[in-house]
Amino acid sequence: MIRAYKFLMRPTVGQQIALGEMLRDHCSLYNGALQERRDAYRHTSKTSIKYGQQSAQLKEIRSFDPERQGRWSFSSQQATLRRLDKAFAAFFRRIKSGDTPGYPRFRGVNWFDTVDFPKDGDGCRWDSTPHDPVTRVRLQGVGHVKVNQHRPVVGKVKTVSVKREGRRWYVVITAEQPRPEPLPKTGSVVGIDLGIASFLTTSNGVHVANPRHARKAAAKLEAAQQALSRFPRRKAKDRTRNHQRAVGEVAALHGKVRRQRLDHAHKTAHALVAEHDFIAHEDLKIRNMSKAPAPQPDPETPGVFLPNGAASKAGLNRSIADAGWGVFLTILHAKAESAGREVIAVDPRNTSRQCPECGHTAKENRLTQEKFHCVSCDHRAHADVVGATNVLRAGLVRRDANPA
Repeated sequence: MIRAYKFLMRPTVGQQIALGEMLRDHCSLYNGALQERRDAYRHTSKTSIKYGQQSAQLKEIRSFDPERQGRWSFSSQQATLRRLDKAFAAFFRRIKSGDTPGYPRFRGVNWFDTVDFPKDGDGCRWDSTPHDPVTRVRLQGVGHVKVNQHRPVVGKVKTVSVKREGRRWYVVITAEQPRPEPLPKTGSVVGIDLGIASFLTTSNGVHVANPRHARKAAAKLEAAQQALSRFPRRKAKDRTRNHQRAVGEVAALHGKVRRQRLDHAHKTAHALVAEHDFIAHEDLKIRNMSKAPAPQPDPETPGVFLPNGAASKAGLNRSIADAGWGVFLTILHAKAESAGREVIAVDPRNTSRQCPECGHTAKENRLTQEKFHCVSCDHRAHADVVGATNVLRAGLVRRDANPA
């Protein structure tokens, strides 16, 4: 199996400059290749340019511009051209499926944050100083960069990537390793109900609190965005030192919230996988849940719209995004697969309205966000626990129907 590791890098000032120049030049290569494809298709001949043709031009490009394009790894530049080729492949695939995709766009310097090295040892070298107590990664044109390796890397390193997140630099490596041994069986099954008041509630009655990281950082983020709004919009190269500092402050706050949310998702998923053999969850369509309500024109007054609850829905959408259900479910499935556990998604319809005792389903059963009271058999319980119980039952039925 392939596992990814992400480590914080500690580059010197000179290495930070070199890393920034590496991203700039790869971004320039990406945009130049995109422009070539656009110009070729706009020509009367409607020529289609593929990755192989553009990759064959790299040698000439590097010899023509040795101080910029010639500094960096040939393989990493090929990976950048493949990245563009994948963007076009995805564009045409979505067209064939009937979607309305956007055409691949040019990338600004601040919107191109990753450089890939397809093979360890070709333009890069993980653990380049093995006898040094500090782990380092060697990057062509940059040098040996310190890495904060907080856990050991198991297996053979296959690829290396450099990623910029705000003011921080990370190295992401993938390693090929044998599939780990499944965790010992616990005999426990559980259903989970994702929510806003509680991040999740299990069928056993356990509530995991919603940390609301974005809401806690809202005051600081609002102040940082107000400070940034005082500067007129400028390209990155034209920004003053204070403008750059304001941009960095906003990015740093967003980055902290993202890392906190990811850490909470990892810990919560790890606890579920360690304790239960089978986990059932709702198959949520999060994108549809966070859509803005459609406008409601007033039929009696043209040009006037009736209230549609957009303000309250916007607050709910922020809470859904802050909870990070999608990230959590992705991590849960990945951890369960590595541990030999089983995770099944079930239809969420009426899971919080159906009585687990008598099976009666009615809107009136759920009195409030927390209270469930069956109007048929008088069963009372916490609404989220009822939802998790019904999710577990539906998951077990689906598992037994598909024993493979």
